[in-house]
Amino acid sequence: MRRWNGWGDEAVETPLPPAAAALIDDLVGPGTPPLDATLEAVVATVPASRLPSDPLLDDDPEGRVRHARGQSLPDWVALRSGRFGAFPDSVARPTTAADVTAVIALARSRGASLLPYGGGTSVVGGVTTVPSDRPVIAVALDRLAGLRALDERSALATFGAGTLGPDVEAALAPHGLTLGHSPQSFEASTVGGWVAARSSGQLSAGYGRIEALFAGGHLEAPAGSLDLPTFPASAAGPDLRQVVLGSEGRAGILTDVVVRATPMPPVQRFDAYVLTGWDRAIDVARDLAQARLPLAMVRASTPLETASALALATDARAVTWLKRYLTVRGRTHDRCLVVVGLLGPAGVVGAAGGEVAAIVRRHGGVGVPGVGRAWYRDRYAAPSVRNALWSAGYAVDTLETAVDWSRIPDLSAALGPALRHGLEDEGERVHAFTHLSHVYPSGSSLYTTYLYRLAPDPDATLERWRRLKRAASEVIVAHGGTISHQHGVGRDHASYLETEKGPLGMAALESTLRSFDPDGLMAPGVLLEEPS
Repeated sequence: MRRWNGWGDEAVETPLPPAAAALIDDLVGPGTPPLDATLEAVVATVPASRLPSDPLLDDDPEGRVRHARGQSLPDWVALRSGRFGAFPDSVARPTTAADVTAVIALARSRGASLLPYGGGTSVVGGVTTVPSDRPVIAVALDRLAGLRALDERSALATFGAGTLGPDVEAALAPHGLTLGHSPQSFEASTVGGWVAARSSGQLSAGYGRIEALFAGGHLEAPAGSLDLPTFPASAAGPDLRQVVLGSEGRAGILTDVVVRATPMPPVQRFDAYVLTGWDRAIDVARDLAQARLPLAMVRASTPLETASALALATDARAVTWLKRYLTVRGRTHDRCLVVVGLLGPAGVVGAAGGEVAAIVRRHGGVGVPGVGRAWYRDRYAAPSVRNALWSAGYAVDTLETAVDWSRIPDLSAALGPALRHGLEDEGERVHAFTHLSHVYPSGSSLYTTYLYRLAPDPDATLERWRRLKRAASEVIVAHGGTISHQHGVGRDHASYLETEKGPLGMAALESTLRSFDPDGLMAPGVLLEEPS
């Protein structure tokens, strides 16, 4: 069963390697394991629902707890401390589009708001229930799931919006197809959530971001229904799919999602290289992106992230071998790990792999056997380490942005220090490290992980997070980066959206969403801040 207060399955424990524990102790100080609230204790605090009983609604206290929060750091503080602040008044579990229409009508008649809840993996407060004068209905989409239709000739697959990532791939595989969309939350996130948050998969350089894969579908909005046809291309005015993409539940509830699948590539190959110096790693990533090779991905880690990754690795013998190998090859300091993925026919991948190696060699890089395959094997494991870190007394969070290549060096140079020095006045240290996770010909994303000690008081832990999040967000905005490359806006980034969109853009966005939801039923405070 899925953890109620953390990441992953309750039966799966990912221990913190001793080397990692020692490194973190040295970098930020010894952690104090917290005393976490139990599910039973939290359930006992759930108040009576403000909504009358209805066949469409379930007011079971445990279900309300399990649909009250997502995976942001503020969510974790609430889940672990038991200080939720608010719970949804009821949970709706529609199985058809007609059920969704009925739930919307019920919410309108009862003066309630609706909060769509897919996989619950939002790390930006996108599914967080907050205190409100209005009752809140969490709309769980897990029963709107499964392959509904498959046009094999066109490679178009229709899924219920609540279909989890592994189930998408399991349904396509017997037909020799794949979607290839694999965010790090792949195992627990849904196809509808990917569209709503405008997500990017780890292999999006090869398969495309979700906006390229989203072909159409069906949306139920308070103002009515919207069918999005699956044209291969159209010049018939603005594309309404773009309104749904990234709308984060504000436009309505997706019930069906049509995606563009692709034949399973004959070969997927992942190679790893080590370069000396972050500037060289950036140059390699840029040159690879601009070479127009059949890339699935390029990931380039700073020296600090590379060292951290080696410390967190569970295979100590492999790490020892790798360090000896790199020492023999003369790469003893400022090591930057670069992982390159390629996909396609064997001949194409082989030729492209040779060109990748040549580009890396021009910048002084060396290949490291087996590391690329190991990264691919363990690519979904990182989030589960959060459980072990929390139990050891540490909070860990991530943030990401994207910016043009000309701004990457300055932004990456400013972002780490802003986090690492963000709590100095409290005498607290912060460990922060970064990688390029998605590259484009004109620029790249920057993905940063930061870790700090839990405070004795959960509210103080949350305030530390606010300070760090604000410091990092201000650096991103000042350097011309987007406030979100792949995680969406949610509640955590909403205050920064106008900086990116401008006053006219915000007015247009607000007006458009109001046309779908005139009474403001849908996910108030998500994406767009509530009027003060």
